[in-house]
Amino acid sequence: MSPTVEGSAHTSPASAPSAAVLAAYSYCEAVTGSQARNFAYGIRLLPSDKRQAMSALYAFSRRVDDIGDGTLAPEAKLVRLEDTRALLGRIRAEEIDEDDTDPVAVALAHAARRFPIPLGGLDELIDGVLMDVRGETYETWDDLRAYCRCVAGAIGRLSLGVFGTVNTGGLGASEAERAGEYADTLGLALQLTNILRDVREDAANGRTYLPAEDLAKFGCGDGFASDRMPAGADFAGLVHHEVRRARALFVEGYRLLPMLDRRSGACVAAMAGIYRRLLDRIEREPEAVLRGRVSLPPHEKAYVAVRGLSGLDARTISRQSTRRRP
Repeated sequence: MSPTVEGSAHTSPASAPSAAVLAAYSYCEAVTGSQARNFAYGIRLLPSDKRQAMSALYAFSRRVDDIGDGTLAPEAKLVRLEDTRALLGRIRAEEIDEDDTDPVAVALAHAARRFPIPLGGLDELIDGVLMDVRGETYETWDDLRAYCRCVAGAIGRLSLGVFGTVNTGGLGASEAERAGEYADTLGLALQLTNILRDVREDAANGRTYLPAEDLAKFGCGDGFASDRMPAGADFAGLVHHEVRRARALFVEGYRLLPMLDRRSGACVAAMAGIYRRLLDRIEREPEAVLRGRVSLPPHEKAYVAVRGLSGLDARTISRQSTRRRP
């Protein structure tokens, strides 16, 4: 678990971004806006410095994901991923100049100086994508959870480095120290929702993420190559089982919200709220994920964002957390 970050480090006037750095951030924001609409929806609610840093994190993460999901041979993917890890090492060692030709590296290097971002989380992401490239499968939930912590929990902890935590009153020191754990768990909730949404798409790419023991339990061991399951398969039962697991992760992860400042909390509430509503939709009609990608209409995403910005979710979770404490 990453150490809790108290407050947030902001750029001083003397270290305001140069034109080259601003151009690099603009590139990352364009990548984020075009490739990650749910994520982009949430980070719009952040002040510019945090929004820029989150875009840099996303752009680097997207590069890693695109290598894993691309059409290169596995051996070539392994080389590209290790090259990306080497680039991360240069960023960590502050060896990236502002006039470097890689805008993602320039933006992430600046963001890492601006905020206490635990860059090791990006190493974990690379480790997770290496698991994809090697075709690993997951026998149990514990196995899948280890993968999800690499590709999503780490993103939650990286994001917390940008958000920071605040003393909202009533939070004990030991509870505040769990912010990294809550961020990690919320990442797991989002990733499991993604896995449920993308079962057909992943199957087309030769990947099955849901635990083999769960597939066997519900008669779905043959996978999801068709929009219809074979006779005797309880696909709805499988989905409802995984939905319950995701809901428990959301409940735990949402305890992060009262620990964040208003706009960071709104960002997290918006992103998590979109996925939580997506989970509701999947639960209502499990077979829909076999026919195509399930998504929310823009007006529903806007409602979730407004709800997050109002602080309603944070206040609700705060009251629930208070009731749980002895």
